Amino acid sequence: MKKVKEEKTPLMYIERDILKKIDFSDTFSTINKEDTLKEITNLIFNNPPSWVKFLFILRNRMVKIIGLKNSVPTDFKETFEIGGYIGFFKIYAISNDEIILGADDSHLNFRAVILKDNTSDYNIKTITLVEYNNTKGKIYMSLIKPFHRIVVKSLVKKAYKNK
Repeated sequence: MKKVKEEKTPLMYIERDILKKIDFSDTFSTINKEDTLKEITNLIFNNPPSWVKFLFILRNRMVKIIGLKNSVPTDFKETFEIGGYIGFFKIYAISNDEIILGADDSHLNFRAVILKDNTSDYNIKTITLVEYNNTKGKIYMSLIKPFHRIVVKSLVKKAYKNK
């Protein structure tokens, strides 16, 4: 059994009003029926591997040149509530089975949805939704897409628990 598998993004997340439009989406799933949704989200987004930290440092240095956000937001606070942050992603919504995180910038807006569904085998879904704001967003996403897939898969794997 794989620790992480890629799935088709559930249509309901494409059709929901999480963003105005969805230009890119993907979904990676894993197994964890032990931890709470908060614990799972922290496993995924806090304390990334050193190679992921390095990629983000590199990304921030590169995007600074073209005027994209690359620093800690002024409203940053590590609290598990709407408006708080997990890692460097703002919390937009929290329910019993779902957390929506993300960030908005001039080039694109994105959301990461962490869904816990105890009825399926791969019960943890990490859904990425991206809305391009302009051509710069489309170009940016085409450049980072290969890295995005590797990074997200690695982060989701950190939440895997199959006992």
